[in-house]
Amino acid sequence: MSDLLTQTYSEKGFDYFHGVRRDIIDDLPAGRQLTVLEIGCGGGATLAFAKSQGKAARVMGVELDPESAAAARLKVDQIIEGNIETIELPFSTNSIDVVILSEVLEHLVDPWRVIKRLHPIVKIGGQLYASSPNVAHISILRMLLSNRFDYANRGPLDWTHLRWFTSATYREMVESAGFKVNWVRPLAPMTTKQMLANTLLLNFFPHLFMKQIFIKAERVT
Repeated sequence: MSDLLTQTYSEKGFDYFHGVRRDIIDDLPAGRQLTVLEIGCGGGATLAFAKSQGKAARVMGVELDPESAAAARLKVDQIIEGNIETIELPFSTNSIDVVILSEVLEHLVDPWRVIKRLHPIVKIGGQLYASSPNVAHISILRMLLSNRFDYANRGPLDWTHLRWFTSATYREMVESAGFKVNWVRPLAPMTTKQMLANTLLLNFFPHLFMKQIFIKAERVT
């Protein structure tokens, strides 16, 4: 299974593994010696950016793709290569300040179990950031109304996605692992057209315009 997964992701392009989540790093407090762990860190660009901005003292990542893991080792303090669902994590209880799961959970067989495994290694007051596609987005609903569900090589309907979430079920998954959710919001703000449509719908269905779900949570117990 591990070899099959490695082959699957090796077909992805360079930018698939090397994007920077500046929005997450910008949200981190400045002036603290944070320990940051990213699951699915790709080439380590986000972790390296966190260090360059003075937001983290130690950065670590888990990455399945061997080429990306090799690239990350050049800029990240520690890389664990392998499948997050099967490897043992070498981190002690209450040792991580921030966990990042950017566009990862939808690729897992059991993302609920993965978040529960991460919970004890996060410090009390530590943060978890996660984002994934929203299956309730209006573009997907339109497709379903046309009796279609067409996978693609990239984007929300990427054929490597195994799990699907709405903003409500995404929140429930994180909360069921023992985290307190601080906020759930779109990865990108609504366009003017979407804001108008949302107003016409009396603001009852904002989730229809949330293409990517973005969540921030905190370990409180």
